[in-house]
Amino acid sequence: MEKLGWKIKENEFLKSDVEQNGSRYLIGNGYMGYRGTLEEFGKEQLVALNMAGLFDRNGDKWRESVNAPNPFFVKAFANDTELNVLTANIDSHEQVLDISYGLHSRNTVFCVNDTKVSIKAERFLSMANENLAVIKYSVSADKDTEIKINTYLDSDVWSINGDHFEVTEQTKQDDISVLKLMTLENKIPLSLYEYINQDVENPIKIKAGETFAFVKVSGVYWGEGILNSLDTFKQVNKDYDALLKEHKSKWNEIWYNSDIEVEGDNEAQFALRYSIYHLNSIVPRNTYKCGIPARGLSGQVYKGASFWDTEMFMMPFFSFTDASLCKNLVKYRINTLAGAMRKAKEFDFDGAFYAWESQETGDDACSLFNVTDIFTKRPMRTHFKDSQIHISADVVYGLWQYCTVSGDYSLLEEGGLDMMYQCLFFFYDYAVYKPLKNRYELHSVVGPDEYHERVNNNAFTNKMVKYAVDALVSALDYAKNNMPQLYEEFLLKNDISWVDEFAQKLYIPQPNENEVIEQFDGYFKLEDIGLPEIRSRELIPHEYWGGGNGLATTTRIIKQADVVMMLNIFRSEYSKSVKKANWEFYEPYTEHGSSLSACAYGIVATEIGMADWAYKYFMKTATVDLTGDTKQYVGDLYIGGTHPAANGGSWNTAVFGFGGVSYTNEVLDITPNLPESWKSMKFKLLWKDVRLDIAINGDDVKITADKPTDNIKVTVNKKEYKF
Repeated sequence: MEKLGWKIKENEFLKSDVEQNGSRYLIGNGYMGYRGTLEEFGKEQLVALNMAGLFDRNGDKWRESVNAPNPFFVKAFANDTELNVLTANIDSHEQVLDISYGLHSRNTVFCVNDTKVSIKAERFLSMANENLAVIKYSVSADKDTEIKINTYLDSDVWSINGDHFEVTEQTKQDDISVLKLMTLENKIPLSLYEYINQDVENPIKIKAGETFAFVKVSGVYWGEGILNSLDTFKQVNKDYDALLKEHKSKWNEIWYNSDIEVEGDNEAQFALRYSIYHLNSIVPRNTYKCGIPARGLSGQVYKGASFWDTEMFMMPFFSFTDASLCKNLVKYRINTLAGAMRKAKEFDFDGAFYAWESQETGDDACSLFNVTDIFTKRPMRTHFKDSQIHISADVVYGLWQYCTVSGDYSLLEEGGLDMMYQCLFFFYDYAVYKPLKNRYELHSVVGPDEYHERVNNNAFTNKMVKYAVDALVSALDYAKNNMPQLYEEFLLKNDISWVDEFAQKLYIPQPNENEVIEQFDGYFKLEDIGLPEIRSRELIPHEYWGGGNGLATTTRIIKQADVVMMLNIFRSEYSKSVKKANWEFYEPYTEHGSSLSACAYGIVATEIGMADWAYKYFMKTATVDLTGDTKQYVGDLYIGGTHPAANGGSWNTAVFGFGGVSYTNEVLDITPNLPESWKSMKFKLLWKDVRLDIAINGDDVKITADKPTDNIKVTVNKKEYKF
């Protein structure tokens, strides 16, 4: 695989790369995502057009996102020989993804007896019209050849947990093919339309050196968007060049606001842009009725559900580059508050307990048995659903950080204040009051380190809940001073007499005499072994280390950043020496078994003077979808696909770590920590509705703004910056 400026390129076809390339070469527009497979592939090669926000359940299997029929399916034949990289003789092959425009292309030359036949194809999911999938496909040969084209909307699709729709209509109206379907569970309609600008139903004879090309434009609509969709599709300008121009124009706008320029390190530059490309490809742009799935739009892994990844790893990117997109993500959580309250009731609590795996209603798609024991082949009880309570604090964190960065508090009036209160009321009901210690504790929880379940007083969890309490207090204060009607109505229906006491008496683990914060009660008493030793104890590859009998359960080995994640998020509240002590203590025990882990270690490393480690962890995060160097299985459960949280983490490491960006409610500070190889770094940040152009060259920082800056405060190295 080559990386060429704004492109990744494969120079040969290897069957072993089909699954990984499906993720590497993904295209998307927020409404749908298409895996980087070749046009002749089928479900065996994991072809998927994954639809954002559309879910279905087949029988008693896991409910998951829906892969729609394939609009890019094309099979070509030359003199009756199928031109398929899986079966035919290949003279040369290129597969390219241009990340500047989300444009996928391939160029394959086949040897058909003594004739060389070339297939070229270029495709995109329109960023200008989210319903459109567009492909230009051409065939040429060095000798006279008969070409046959077989293309249609392929409904025989890859699906992890069975079929998810039935075909209700398959017709042709004038020059448009119509395929209508219905999901099995909730009977949600899905319609696809296909227009082809050439006759491809009959054989085509081309002379040596000639090229036959056709354009196929498909429309994909579901749910509420189905109304009058055929008429809408008929009105679409189906000229390929015009559609491509509109698509590129939208991508130009996106990159203008979100690009980061790095001078002196081409590998890091590409990896960073590749991460940004993926984030921009998968975020819902025109709806707040779905979130970002844990595997983006690369398929149905993790049931297509949204996790805490969104608030803690991805939202910072959107809040600082396109506040409207961040607002959609927060509104999705507000929109699913009822589901969170149903979950709390399920576990006999009041308030809002947000779903660990959230789909469109906010009801938890997470199973109580997420992993299969590879020894007994029986489902293994896990406590992700019932004990990862920090998710409700993460949701509050996402809302309040949006308000802080954007300066827009309108969401408090749109259900945001109620959401914050219900999350905190859940924690108040969940907490255990210890009268002899005169404090509230949080018992039987799972922190970011999922190898240790049902522990007491996980430092990250307790700290996040404390943040959520403080955020509610700040939100109430803001409403009192700026939204008096909202404030009065809120007090009439909610009791807040408990809030101050809960905030004051909630236990937050503190550094010990060595400045190390214990991850949870009793962690220091666990078996002290290192990663090489625990790996030597494995009996079977992919053995799950957590759960009741997992290898790591009785040891200090942790899955991912936990205390270090807390120090990353609340880095302004802890001294450099505390950060250093904890980084050095926990790093040798951390498996980094999640792609979420490395960025936290990278950001904290920038602040404690460990530049080499910071860069190492940045590159580990930023290249995760390029290298494919991540877990593909947990036990026997497939978890492959793209890694949006790592994509967000690479931006976070670049901006918050190397760029040294930090902020309070009122002040944005920039204290650069550029890697040695980076001569300069340029990026834009949206702060309080002012777009700042920031250029860092060594210790020199220059900032320009797109509008008057009287209402914002920016400091560089803690000193006020004068524009």
